[in-house]
Amino acid sequence: MTSPHVHAPTFEHHRDPLGIGENAPRLSWTVTTGLPGWRQAAYEIELSDGTASGRVESEESVLVPWPGGPLGSRERRGARVRVHGHDGKASDWSEWSWAETGLLEPADWQAGAAAPPPGLLGPPDGPALLLRRDFTLRAPIARARLYVTAHGLYEAEINGHVVGDDVLAPGWTSYGHRLRYRTHDVTTLLRRGANAIGATLADGWYRGRIGFLGGTTGVYGDRTAIIAQLEIAYEDGTAETVVTDGSWRCATGPITATSLYDGEKHDARLLPDGWSEPGFDDSAWLPADVLAHDPARLVAPSGPPVRRTETLSPVAVLTGPSGETILDFGQNLAGRLRIRVQGPAGHTVTLRHAEVLENGALALRPLRQAAALDQYTLRGGDGPEEWEPRFTTHGFRYAQVDGWPGDLGPADVQAVVCHTDLRPIGAFDCSDPLLSRLHDNVRWSMRGNYVDLPTDCPQRDERLGWTGDLQVFAPTAAFLYDCSGALASWLADLAAEQADLGTVPPYVPWVPLKFPPRSAAVWGDAAVLVPWVLYRSSGDLGLLRAQYASMKAWVEHVTSLAGDDHLWNEGFQYGDWLDPAAPPDKPGKTRTDPALVATAYHARTARVLADTAALLGHHADAARYGELAEAVRAAFRREFVTPSGRLACDSQTSYALALTFDLLEGPAQRERAGRRLVELVVQDDHRISTGFAGTPLICDALCSVGAYDTAYELLTQRACPSWLYPVTMGATTIWERWDSLLPDGTVNPGEMTSFNHYALGAVADFLHRTVAGLAPAAPGYRRLRIAPRPGGGLTHASARLETPYGLASVSWERDGETLTVTATVPPGTVAEVDLPGSAMREVGAGIHTFTVTGKGGGPGPAR
Repeated sequence: MTSPHVHAPTFEHHRDPLGIGENAPRLSWTVTTGLPGWRQAAYEIELSDGTASGRVESEESVLVPWPGGPLGSRERRGARVRVHGHDGKASDWSEWSWAETGLLEPADWQAGAAAPPPGLLGPPDGPALLLRRDFTLRAPIARARLYVTAHGLYEAEINGHVVGDDVLAPGWTSYGHRLRYRTHDVTTLLRRGANAIGATLADGWYRGRIGFLGGTTGVYGDRTAIIAQLEIAYEDGTAETVVTDGSWRCATGPITATSLYDGEKHDARLLPDGWSEPGFDDSAWLPADVLAHDPARLVAPSGPPVRRTETLSPVAVLTGPSGETILDFGQNLAGRLRIRVQGPAGHTVTLRHAEVLENGALALRPLRQAAALDQYTLRGGDGPEEWEPRFTTHGFRYAQVDGWPGDLGPADVQAVVCHTDLRPIGAFDCSDPLLSRLHDNVRWSMRGNYVDLPTDCPQRDERLGWTGDLQVFAPTAAFLYDCSGALASWLADLAAEQADLGTVPPYVPWVPLKFPPRSAAVWGDAAVLVPWVLYRSSGDLGLLRAQYASMKAWVEHVTSLAGDDHLWNEGFQYGDWLDPAAPPDKPGKTRTDPALVATAYHARTARVLADTAALLGHHADAARYGELAEAVRAAFRREFVTPSGRLACDSQTSYALALTFDLLEGPAQRERAGRRLVELVVQDDHRISTGFAGTPLICDALCSVGAYDTAYELLTQRACPSWLYPVTMGATTIWERWDSLLPDGTVNPGEMTSFNHYALGAVADFLHRTVAGLAPAAPGYRRLRIAPRPGGGLTHASARLETPYGLASVSWERDGETLTVTATVPPGTVAEVDLPGSAMREVGAGIHTFTVTGKGGGPGPAR
């Protein structure tokens, strides 16, 4: 292709721009061209209302300001783009892209909150309830939109058809501050004449049990409710609106109990036939109550919902020690089972879930107080019945099936993978199958732990948005998936909870359990470091602008805790959580001084805040926080660093923090600290000795002092503890503990043992940047860094990423001392190429191949 081709633009970070919440959405586009070194010189934007930007002399193509007037509620507008290159060639116009706003103002909402009467509710995690009403449409329909959300979880139906493909809608936000609604195009579900709308409503996060230590219920209220507004535009230009109000009627249904943790019980005999279709007799149903709600809390989503993304069949049917039937799906996942069963009415099938087997049986102890048990009672009849729970998910690889009538066939039970439907953008592969499997495990752990928000685990009685887990994993997350929109929503909740609580709580949304919201380094630092990571990956300065007050508030809060000496050495800390030396029952007992970790992070976040302030034009803040960062660095050295560069706390994590956060003074201190870090790794037989704080940094710290061989020996170690030990034990996700499963096949005796935690998988960022050699050298990958550092006996590695400018990739092969590197640089970007034994060079867009000769992984003299 010799002339540039511009792809249809996108709106903000939306994959599905129906019902967006921005009235002036920024536009992005990518260009495909075979012209080497092509760069955009100008662009033109046309909108469907006739607005035309004219030729704008600019190389910008990512999150370009909206060129027209602001959109109103319900407004649909198209956009298309044409670009001009520095070579003088212009593209054709792109295809049109269309976006439609949702309800942008609180006054747009007419719907009340239709709530089942208290007598139907039952205890928390009790039955799911049915709500419905009939309505009549008097003329042919041009367009219909359903704007819907709930206090609780809902599934909407119109005329017997489920609306949308969401799972666990509307998801979990800090409901007291923000409640997401969704916009659905339901035009094809409606018809002239009689119609019906209904919803199944469950407690979910709103009223059901949440959290560990026994959890808590009714966090957001003791009444569930549906809020729905169906707006119909007739072909004759008139309109009609159907809303949730007192005309809705309620009853119990087939779901007799449903819980996020405990599972779902469904009695198919109790399903009223045709309940969401017109003409159904609901005279025996009870009228709904209409509760007040605040429309100002209703917000459009900035990211995709949870969906069913994949279906897996069993890879093996096992027999447990008591003769029980156990299905192995070959992959630890988050989701639920779908069954196809035939049998007599009233017969019940029971499904139990677990991540691993112990002595051939389901290992249920790691679930703690989550039953993870689903039951289906058959309706009976001539044909098979299909069923899948609707308001629960489980973390599992294995499922025990009890009470199956007749023979269990290979297609009778499937695992349905459910998670936020993030767009995958990054990939990695290499010649070591264990390392490649490790990377696959990292991806699966992210899938399992992004069920509407970034959680710690998908299986036990927890599943909370722990800030520390995401903070260390964010660089990996942002490479694997386009998560800017989804994480922007979570960060908005973080800021809201922070404003209420006076600190960043350890998990978001905050749920009061049996301890207060304690300020802690690594965890609370997510307020600063997650927005920074998203900016670096997406180039979206708006994310920093939106979070700036939160970022600043956190650094100010820590500054007050640290006091005049700038040492954060008092109060609670998680420290280097899950140091492998910590006893099973004391995961926070680490080899690294928590005050060292906290002070190091204080210096880091102050520096990032200063850089953010400078980008946003807050020059006084930039100067102030720059000075603070230097003061904390100096305090760190006074307290924890000897003049020669040894650290008072002699641990791998201490040195990793000091080296990667640039807390040491001068080459001499760095050299000594680096040498000591290598000594510690060798002393530990190249086994990992870090927890949450040190693990994401340890390989980078070693490489920063030229110890590439040591980093690779650590990375490829297979003995416990190591990244590859779980892989050798059959892991298909990242474990919470380095030894969640002991070498003898028994489960770690600790009370806190998960087999699906992504935090220790943060090493995947090192695989992308250093092993494969693909990294951003400027925000949004406007400038790339191509710098593979082969080692560890690998003969090839590759990474690819859909950047905001298009596909970037690096692949390399090693044959003896000859290294051949092939790189794809997207149009509109440049890359700095830094190869071992070769001088740095810069290349433009296109496909480039380089060959160098030399040994070792680190940079060396040119040959």
